[in-house]
Amino acid sequence: MKSLFPASLAFAAVLAGMTGCATRTSYTDLYGSPAVPASYQPTIVITPATTYVNVEGGDTVRFVANGKEFAWTFNVARTVNQLDLNEVAPPGMLDHRVHAYVSPDPKYFDAP
Repeated sequence: MKSLFPASLAFAAVLAGMTGCATRTSYTDLYGSPAVPASYQPTIVITPATTYVNVEGGDTVRFVANGKEFAWTFNVARTVNQLDLNEVAPPGMLDHRVHAYVSPDPKYFDAP
């Protein structure tokens, strides 16, 4: 009779590896990275009436809201064309939901 021990051990290893993927709760690493707020252009002021902003892939944008500021570099994954800005803003920065619509980074497209 053959032992199933090696096969069950391999199956357990695969399951253990999958649990690391299953516990992922945020995909913000696909949205770009934080930047140091400086004199980045453009600067977008978020007011209580702001529900969305338009940005371009590859841009670093400074956001100002409620007397606070943060900057974000939109080096997004190819599959990302919008994101919830609240996910990348510092905690407490935004008091309402704001979506960021990201147009493709022009440096990755050939001119016609």
